[in-house]
Amino acid sequence: MVTFVGAGPGDVDLITIKGRRAIEKADIVIYAGSLVAKEHLEFCKDGVQIYNSASMTLDEVIKIIKSNREKNIVRLHTGDPSIYGAIKEQMDELDKLNIDYKVIPGVSSFTAAASSIKKEFTLPSVTQTVILTRVEGRTPVPEKEKLEKLASIGASMAIFLSVSMIEKVVDSLKKGYKRNVPIAVIQRATWNDEKVVIGTLDDIAEKVKKENITKTAQILVGDFIDCEYEKSLLYDKNFSHMFRK
Repeated sequence: MVTFVGAGPGDVDLITIKGRRAIEKADIVIYAGSLVAKEHLEFCKDGVQIYNSASMTLDEVIKIIKSNREKNIVRLHTGDPSIYGAIKEQMDELDKLNIDYKVIPGVSSFTAAASSIKKEFTLPSVTQTVILTRVEGRTPVPEKEKLEKLASIGASMAIFLSVSMIEKVVDSLKKGYKRNVPIAVIQRATWNDEKVVIGTLDDIAEKVKKENITKTAQILVGDFIDCEYEKSLLYDKNFSHMFRK
């Protein structure tokens, strides 16, 4: 059995209880060493076999799994593996080999980043939509999902895997958002060396370069970062629901 586990964004305590238990029971752990905190491995049992997949290909990962198919294997990914986790291609290979697997979700870096700046993505009268995306790099982006088109919606946005191209990001965002829209860049959210930079489309690129932020950062964009809003009806004394008449 293979268990894909989301390790969370950085802080080791942000993994789910179910994810931690899977690590404790694993005979083999294949972890993304370039992104996953090594402290997670301290919870492995004695005799566990550990592989760092940072330099491995898909074929090499599958080969290890195939040769140990009767064992309890954890495939440890950063954040939540369903978001830019490249798990679909791994699961497809396991299907071909008739190897059972399951997925344990994790805390994503985009929610961790919002927590770091103490903000809520969905504010009444501001936006009820969150867009998760990335700028085009080596991985192409469908034409209908180009950043400038998504920006024109005006929703809250979390941009993954793109801080190294911050100027390109800003140029695209300016074609949709107003120039004074708040934007925050959070590097290594929840890690001890976390960095937070907040600005607007006019100055964020310069601020990011000044802080030498070139990778492992979330770019959050939208009025939710700094705006007036209406209070939620959820706690309004005049709003009734099945738990409050």
